[in-house]
Amino acid sequence: MDFPVTFQIFGKTVLAHPLFEAIGMFMGMRYYFYLKRKAPEKLSFNTSAAVLIGATAGALFGSKLIGNLENPYTFFEGVSIRKIWSNNTIVGGLAFGLMGVELAKKIVNHKESTGDLIVYPLILAIIIGRIGCFLTGIYEETYGLPTDSVFGMHLGDSYLRHPVALYEIVFLIGLWFVLKKIQNKRIYPSGFIFQLFMLSYFTFRFFLDFIKPRVEIVGNLGTIQLLCICVIIYYIYKIKSTQPLNSY
Repeated sequence: MDFPVTFQIFGKTVLAHPLFEAIGMFMGMRYYFYLKRKAPEKLSFNTSAAVLIGATAGALFGSKLIGNLENPYTFFEGVSIRKIWSNNTIVGGLAFGLMGVELAKKIVNHKESTGDLIVYPLILAIIIGRIGCFLTGIYEETYGLPTDSVFGMHLGDSYLRHPVALYEIVFLIGLWFVLKKIQNKRIYPSGFIFQLFMLSYFTFRFFLDFIKPRVEIVGNLGTIQLLCICVIIYYIYKIKSTQPLNSY
């Protein structure tokens, strides 16, 4: 396979990453609305709209903010709208999307958890997006460090590299099945599956970034890893305070 994989759309050459990212968001949203229609608990229009707006605004802001702060030393060198818009990361999107949802719920005075319904659409969207990351190879900053391990792959240069996008896809597929198994037991309150997803994903990303190129900010940790630590601590506290339904 030759990297990067490109597609011809309306006479223009498009990289796989933005194309699959868009497909992932579309499929994730369609799956979310499908699950929402089947869900026994129906949110009011105001609550649904507030949550959707909060999640979208928070995710967009956080994705760009953390994406641009991955290398804060060069952030102010030649700042442009195009540069700011092109830098993004799912880690920032998830963390700040959560903040946006929580703020929106406070505004409309909705106290129940709304997270479980979005877990599997999120996983689906990330998996599809990561296929695009893999197909783009080293031509966007979603590749791994050089390695001499059996998993090393040529991704567009002379080095064998960790195919971190494939690692993430395998992890997410496994996480999907584990979360489904836990959810089917029906012993935890609403919101617990989302908490497990966030804790699991951010823990995985914290360790994955050690085999990705990064600018070290504190010690040998990058911006994404520092954000991961904050989210991990938050969800450890949340999960420790969650009691199974049969213990009430």
